[in-house]
Order: sequence, then C-alpha cells, then structure tokens
Amino acid sequence: MPKVTTQFIHTLALVGHGSSGKTTLAEALLAKAGAIAAAGSVEKGTTVCDFDPMEKEYGHSLQSALVNFDYEGMRIHLIDTPGMPDFAGQSIAALAAVETAIVVINAQNGIELNTTRMMKWAKTRGLCRMIVVNKIDADNVDLPGLLRKIQDHFGKECLPINLPAHGHQDVVDCFFTPDGDSDFVGVKAAHSAIIDQVVEVDEELMALYLEQGEDLQPEQLHAPFEKALREGHLVPVCFTSAKTGAGIPEFLHILSQLAPNATEGNPPPFVRSDTTEGEEFHAEPDPAKHVLAHVFKIVMDPYVGKVAFFRVHQGTMSKDSQLYIGDGKRPIKVGHLYKVMGKEYVEVDNLVPGDLGAIAKVDDIDFNAVLHDSHDEDNIRLRSLDFPTPMHSIAVETKKKGDEQRLFDVLHKLEVEDPCLWIERHPTTHETVIRGLGELHLRVKFEKMANQYKLEVDKKPPKIPYRETITKKAEGHCRHKKQTGGAGQFGEVYLKIEPLARGSGFEFVDQVKGGVIPTVFIPAVEKGVRMALDHGVIAGSPVEDIRVIVYDGKSHAVDSKEIAFVTAGKKAVIDAILKAGPIILEPIVNVTITVPDKYVGDVTSDISSRRGQITGTESSGGDLMSIDGQVPLSEVSEYQSKLRSMTGGQGSYTVEYSHYAMVPGQTQAALTSAFKLEREED
Repeated sequence: MPKVTTQFIHTLALVGHGSSGKTTLAEALLAKAGAIAAAGSVEKGTTVCDFDPMEKEYGHSLQSALVNFDYEGMRIHLIDTPGMPDFAGQSIAALAAVETAIVVINAQNGIELNTTRMMKWAKTRGLCRMIVVNKIDADNVDLPGLLRKIQDHFGKECLPINLPAHGHQDVVDCFFTPDGDSDFVGVKAAHSAIIDQVVEVDEELMALYLEQGEDLQPEQLHAPFEKALREGHLVPVCFTSAKTGAGIPEFLHILSQLAPNATEGNPPPFVRSDTTEGEEFHAEPDPAKHVLAHVFKIVMDPYVGKVAFFRVHQGTMSKDSQLYIGDGKRPIKVGHLYKVMGKEYVEVDNLVPGDLGAIAKVDDIDFNAVLHDSHDEDNIRLRSLDFPTPMHSIAVETKKKGDEQRLFDVLHKLEVEDPCLWIERHPTTHETVIRGLGELHLRVKFEKMANQYKLEVDKKPPKIPYRETITKKAEGHCRHKKQTGGAGQFGEVYLKIEPLARGSGFEFVDQVKGGVIPTVFIPAVEKGVRMALDHGVIAGSPVEDIRVIVYDGKSHAVDSKEIAFVTAGKKAVIDAILKAGPIILEPIVNVTITVPDKYVGDVTSDISSRRGQITGTESSGGDLMSIDGQVPLSEVSEYQSKLRSMTGGQGSYTVEYSHYAMVPGQTQAALTSAFKLEREED
C-alpha cells in the first residue's frame, strides 16, 4: 500500500437513519474507486461492511465498520455506521474519529429520527457535515420538496452541490463545471447560491468575487470552502442512487477534492487534565511530533482477541514501537499494526495523522483510551461524547448452576464493545441487570451470547428498587434467651426509632448508661439492627431515613455473647418499625421525552395516566419537542415499546433518578401481601 501523507487523507463517517442505504453507498464507493471488483448486496449478505453473520441475518448494520480506498490521489477512510436508534452508540463513537459526518437521507422516507439526531450530534461535536440524498431513482419521490424540508429543518446553509438530472437517472455538477440541466432548480442558480455562501466567510475573496462576478475558480474557493464547512456555514447536499451508481462518481470527486483533511477540519477536543473539563489541548497533525491517538471502538474478536480501533491525531505510530495507555506507567509494544477493510486486517508498518488503524491482543486498552509515546501526554483526555442513556432493562441469570462467573465474563466482553450497554449488579434486589437502548439492542446481545459464547440465560423484568421508612416515633424491645443444655444465649435490648428527612439514610445512636449492655456488645446490637433494615420489614425492601437509639437492656455474665445481641437488636428494631407507621417508598425519575410536535398531546396524556407530572415543554429544533416531567420508575420501566407505538418509532426518552416518594395505598397493600406470601412459602 503506497505511503500517503496527512494532507492527502480524508476521514468520513456515513451516518443517518436505518434503511437510508449507507452500506450500499459504501459498497458503491469502494467499487467505483476500484477497491473491490464489484459492489456486493445487503440482501445477499455480500457487502464488505456487513460481514457479521447476524448482520447478514437481520439485513441491517449492527456495528460500525471501517474501510479505506484511494481515489484521485487521496486516501479516504470511511466508517459505515448502523442507522437504527438501538445501535446509536456505534454511530456516535465513530464521530470521534472523523473530520466529516456524511448524513445519508432516504429520498423516499425523508427526514427521520436519526437524521435529526446525527445532524445535531455532528454539529455539537464540531464536525464538518454533508448531506447525501440517496435512492433518488425510487418511485414516488419528491426531491424538490425534500430539499425544501432539509433547508427548513436544518437551515438555509444546506445547499445542493449537485442536482438530479435526466429523470433522476443521473446527477449534474453545480460547483466545478455548472453547465448542465437538472430536473429542478437551475444549475446556474444553484452554483451562484453555493458560491455566495462560501465567499461570505472570506472578506478578501468576497471583494474579488464582486469584481469578477462568477469567474472564481475552484482552487480559489478551496480554503474558504473548508472554512465554511468548519463553521457550519455550509452543508453541501449531494444526490445519489447507490444502487444504480447515479451520482457516485460526482460524490467521489467531491470527497476527494472538497472534504477536509486532518489539517483542515476542526481540531479534536482534547483537554489536559485529570478530568474531561480541563484546559484545551490542541493536537497537531504533524508526523514528527509525539504520537497521540484515540480509541473509538473495541471489538472482542473470537479469533484475533481484543482489538482496539483508533484514530491517529498526532505523530507517526510505527510497528514495534512502544505506547502508553492513558496515565499508565508501563508501555505496551505494538507488535502488529493494522489498517482495516471490513473484516480484513491488513498489516502496515506505520500510520500518520489522519489514519485509522487497529491494534490487537492488548487487554489493557479500553474504549475512549488515549495512546501516546511520551509521558508528556499522560494527562490528555478527549472530551466525552454525549451518548444516549440506555433505558431498556432486563434482569438475567444463568440457566445452569455454576455458570455465574462465566456470565459476568461474557457480559464484560459485551460491555467493553458497546458504550451504550450497561451491566449493573443491584445490591438491594440482588439482580444482574442489562441496560440497552431498546428491545432490539438487547435481543441482538442475547443472540450473540448464545451463538458466539454458547451461554443461555433466563430473562425477566428487573425488580423496582423500593424502599421502606417510618412516619412516626416508636419504641421496640426484645429479650432473647436461649438455653440448649450447655452455655446459653442471653441479650435484652430496648430502643427507640424516629423518622429522618428523606434522603438522610440511617443513624445509630448509643445512649446506654451504666453498662447494662456492655460496650463490647454495642456493635453486635448495631449489626442486628442493620441486618433487619437491609432485609426490610413489611415488603422486603431496605429501610432508610431512620434514627435508631439504643438506651437500655440487660446482659448475663455467662450467657451473653455477640450472637445474642445481634438477634435482640434485629428483633427489637422490627418490633419498633411495625409500630411506627411503616410505609413503602418508590423511586421517582426525571424524564425527558423527545417526539415530533404532533405527538405531544398523546405523550403528555399518557404520562399523566402513569401518575406523572409534566414540568415543561420546549422546542428541540425542527419539528421536535422535548417534554420534561417526573414519573414513578415503575411506570416507565418498560416505556420504550409504548412510546415507539405512540410515535411510529420516532420518540425517544431519557430518565435520571430524582427522589423517593410514598407509593399509593393499594400498591403498598399489594407489595406487603406479596412479601408475606413469599415468607410463608419460604
């Protein structure tokens, strides 16, 4: 593979909604550039990017895939990303590795949920953006109407750089040689509009343009074109049909001549600090500087092992060199250095700024790690990406006894691959819970567990982490006496309890006087109290926001021992709690729901029916609205399927813990009855 310098390297990510044709577009670009003999088919499972057996089965991308090719003297690194919202983590992670996000829109479906999200994420990240309207040859498409919607939705800076021609079977250029005729909009008018937009960022060129009129040459426009892209002042719109090849040569020419290289895009947001909120650090895309690279993807390959995919931002990374991981003090040796082409790893000697590459079999490298070759960069971080919070939860346990450790090992491997997959072990419910972005997201993970790791699990909805507390003061007493023929057990405890403010937790107070309970046994009393509170009294949930005051008791010179006071403390506090108006608390969460504005009424009514309160609504851009409210967690634990049903798959939501509040009376009765029945069965 010929050596290419940074100025000739372009890195791009294909993003957008599912079924917009991103993988087919990548295939068409590879074929036209001569990187593959012929374009494969998603339907037949023969594409370079969708190489995983599960992707072939589903007919959709489930993970990001890297390819690269040369065209017109340029090296182009391309990341094909999944379009379904359930796999947004893979798409967002790819944004950290590229200068340009290419947002692909299905000409038939128009602007969809992930179209808007990826445009917003890319803009927030400071990336240059392009829009590709794909499938222009499909039936019943309204391309002029779609272009108007794009400009209404994302701004007037979205301007066509080429246009469909000859009944959508071809594409005519509007920038380099604007001489043809299009199916709509005059080519000359489109050319003038994009030139006007570009020269606005350069006062000297603007003055020259006013003198020369339309005689500016493309080479005069290159620098201001890149500046307009960096500032978001221009978002070029291209038209293609990846299936027929219409617009593919023109799009390749745009990518090679106009897409920014590593020296022209906005610098990556590195910071120099122990956290991601420190002072800015600007990596220089200079091959002679210290190495600085960022890991944007991890794959647990069953044959190769752990593979870290990274972007080189500074310096030259070479085979057999030594690198540090983050703040690590011991270096790792780069035994093999790869460029990636779908599932193929092609070994190379070095990578320069702008290159995407991979290292295998280094267990210490994790997602978001920074790789470097000097301790001068020990405290460099990349500002965190804004990933959606995984809300779809399922509790799992192994089907076979003895597989528990293997379950955790497999879950860890799945978690390190996916920034939007969270594994939690709840200390109060004693459940292992997997959280993902949706039902499909978790279904794919369970299939991977079964197919790749041969591990079957039982699944069920996770328990709600209820709490118990008290509403008034009370006293409790227990005299524990046990005689078994030899040395017996004796311990007597008197205590008082009183409620604390919500969120205060637990306080233990020793007010024993005169040594009626020897000091050595006070910790045993507290241990018994804590055991009772941890296991719950009326519903099996932890008791909190309570003060326990031990003030009296008795001991025996021979029979008193630790176990006796543990038992006495436990039973005394249970006695007191049952007299203190015990109630059950449920977690209340703040919820933010984003939906098209036409669904706001349906969503707010539904939230009200779930014992929720709406606290505000505001525009999220375009036709999207954000609805803020507070709802009991039990009412939204499986809300995603309902929201998707209400909004035709266009709604999303996030939740975060707010506080605990008392459950309704009928809920408390049901929970206490269930707990009583469970104890009787035990």
